[in-house]
Amino acid sequence: MVHTFLGEYQYRIDTKGRVAIPARFREAFKEGVVVAQGFEKCINVYSVAEWEKVAEKLTSLPMTRQNARRINRAILSSAFNLELDRQGRVVLPSTLKDYAAIKSEVVIAGLHSYLEIWNAENWAAEKAVMRAQAAQIAEQVEV
Repeated sequence: MVHTFLGEYQYRIDTKGRVAIPARFREAFKEGVVVAQGFEKCINVYSVAEWEKVAEKLTSLPMTRQNARRINRAILSSAFNLELDRQGRVVLPSTLKDYAAIKSEVVIAGLHSYLEIWNAENWAAEKAVMRAQAAQIAEQVEV
């Protein structure tokens, strides 16, 4: 079954460092969750199946290239295999919370095949940039 993640959702991190995955997406994570560092200051959240695709692409890069080795180190070494608890929450590793400056308020954004978890203030800033530069960004991206 293919899951499509869309929209944005506001949540709070609880005192144990857990965040709820939106209820409509939990079925996609019944086999587990993989969280990893995003390119911007956010945490990427993958289903196990989607993570396998990402990892396959990364590990197929030529290891003779320094940038390939670096991107593999950045993403693969930051990844954690996790499970949702009975309430659909996941414990975010402290290294990823620190990287993404996550304290309490977060936004979970659906990006079709994966989710991103953002510090709420950083998400607001990112949205402002996206809105202000949408036309320029669209011109530079081939769709």
